[in-house]
Amino acid sequence: MLIVDDDERNAFAASEALEVLGHELVIARSGEEALRVLLHQEFAVILLDLHMPGMDGYETARLIREHPRTRDTPIVFVTAVFRDEAHIFQAYTAGAVDVVFKPADPFILRSKVSILVDLHLKTLQVRQQGEEQRALLEANARISEEKLAAEMALREARERQDTILKSLPVVFTSRANVHPFHALFVSDSIAPLTGFQPSQFVDEPEIGLGRIHPEDVEGVVNCLMQASKTGSYACEYRWLCSDGEYRTFLDQGVWVPDSTGSGEGEILGTLLDVTDRRQLEEHLAQARKMEAVGQLTGGVAHDFNNLLTVVLGNADILLRRADDDTRLVRQLTAIRAAAERGQTLTRQLLAFSRRQQLNPRVIDLNGLIEGFTPLLRQAVGEGVTITLDLSNEPLHASIDPTHLETALLNLAVNARDAMDGDGRLTVTTAIAPAEGAGPPMARIVVSDNGPGMAEDVAKRVFEPFYTTKEVGRGTGLGLSQVYGFVSQSGGTIGVAATPGAGAAFELTLPLTAERPAEAAAAPPAVEAASGSERVLIVEDDPAVLSLCLDMLTSLGYRCEVASDAGGALHRLSQDSAFDLLFSDVIMPGGMNGIELALKAREHRPELKVLLTSGYLGETGHQMRHDFPVIDKPYHRNDLAQRLRAVLDAVAA
Repeated sequence: MLIVDDDERNAFAASEALEVLGHELVIARSGEEALRVLLHQEFAVILLDLHMPGMDGYETARLIREHPRTRDTPIVFVTAVFRDEAHIFQAYTAGAVDVVFKPADPFILRSKVSILVDLHLKTLQVRQQGEEQRALLEANARISEEKLAAEMALREARERQDTILKSLPVVFTSRANVHPFHALFVSDSIAPLTGFQPSQFVDEPEIGLGRIHPEDVEGVVNCLMQASKTGSYACEYRWLCSDGEYRTFLDQGVWVPDSTGSGEGEILGTLLDVTDRRQLEEHLAQARKMEAVGQLTGGVAHDFNNLLTVVLGNADILLRRADDDTRLVRQLTAIRAAAERGQTLTRQLLAFSRRQQLNPRVIDLNGLIEGFTPLLRQAVGEGVTITLDLSNEPLHASIDPTHLETALLNLAVNARDAMDGDGRLTVTTAIAPAEGAGPPMARIVVSDNGPGMAEDVAKRVFEPFYTTKEVGRGTGLGLSQVYGFVSQSGGTIGVAATPGAGAAFELTLPLTAERPAEAAAAPPAVEAASGSERVLIVEDDPAVLSLCLDMLTSLGYRCEVASDAGGALHRLSQDSAFDLLFSDVIMPGGMNGIELALKAREHRPELKVLLTSGYLGETGHQMRHDFPVIDKPYHRNDLAQRLRAVLDAVAA
């Protein structure tokens, strides 16, 4: 309770009268002090003297009523001066709930104040009850919402669980524990897997074991017979579905005895279709096998091509010096032919392992096949009829045309051998049906009407060194080369073959929206081009370096040599008169030929560069460059032409 009175005696008298009520009393000596106290505390009743110096009771009451925090606090005016009706009316107008005249009867003052305090306490109680009720209502509403949300989440979880269970390719089964282990129960998910309804397995006891692949039946029977002894079983077998195709099932479960504890019981299990998984595992094993051969090929290709470079180069040099010695020429020609065969084998292995150097350009597939058909007819002989069924739409692809022609030639020769030189070969082109969001693909199908091949042969035809021909008629690398080229070009290759019904090899290659460039006229054949420019030869193999030096000096070039990149950079820094850098790519010393060429160009931007390598390996894929490259082994004439092309080219 707040007592506002400037007279200390009156304030003391009021305090004495109200102290017995047991409530907290606060005294303010002026209206200003009362307003300051009201800013920080809440009161049940205010006893306000009307006649005070400065701010009187009327002004103080008006300001109390204007503040939202205190406008409902009851005010009792206490006065000893203003007793007339006009002042009393003004007091009530100012917001007073009662007026007490001094000297106030303590009993009357306590009674009035007590009523107002009780009213305040009741108001607080009602307010508290209202807040509690509102809190309870809010909590109840929140609980109801949470309950509804939980029920909806549970319903959604159940629906999602039912959907997942229905979509899972898992079949739940119950079988008898005795042969032929007829089905007692099969879940509905058996139908999309096998094409048979669950009731057929229950009504026809023999259908379960009767459609298992003959090679797998014995193992399945033994596995199920052991279920009652071991308590569980797991087996995998091929099962003939209604569409005539075998699918691989993983069958596993437990044996459950009956209620009497006898040995009858039943076998409860699950059936899972693992056909795709097994196919992926086979493909992965095949890919790993091919990758291993590819790594082996890459490991030996560089050194092997260096050896072939020396053999072919020296054979060419000796052939030029042999003059009319027929016997020597024949022997050197045999050496050169054997080395070229080794070169071909190396390129086939690199093609299979997708490590060969491709030179793709945009071509019209239909035009290439039409232009290459005469050579195909010559290769397969007169007994084989070649028919073209080419797409009416243009098929433009960015690929290496030479390697595509080699692939077609390999497929045609294989078909000729399969048909014993007498049959029909058909080459078909079309736009392959779109699959997902991938690029449009062209399809090339090379088919024959030969004897076809067995399934196990068809699975292995792309393996390197695998061949069904007798010894001496094939290396087993032709189809491997086709496989590598198509894969490296971003396409796929597959074979469809049935014994007695021929074989069809299908190649898919990515199409492009670019148009083929106009074909340039072929340059006339000329003798090896010579020159007099200064060339720095960088080669770590002494035999290759000696051969290369002999070749270039015989062509008239003035040559200096270095065995590694460090020595080459030293020579270039001491002598700036070199016209061309001819460097091997793979070299010891921590810097390869590409890095050497880049550093040399930093100091000599006008320096011409020609690189060579028997196998670029990962270096060629990891380091992008625009330098021309000539593959090892190379012939003298080829090297001469490439040197002149690089030297005569206008600097970019």
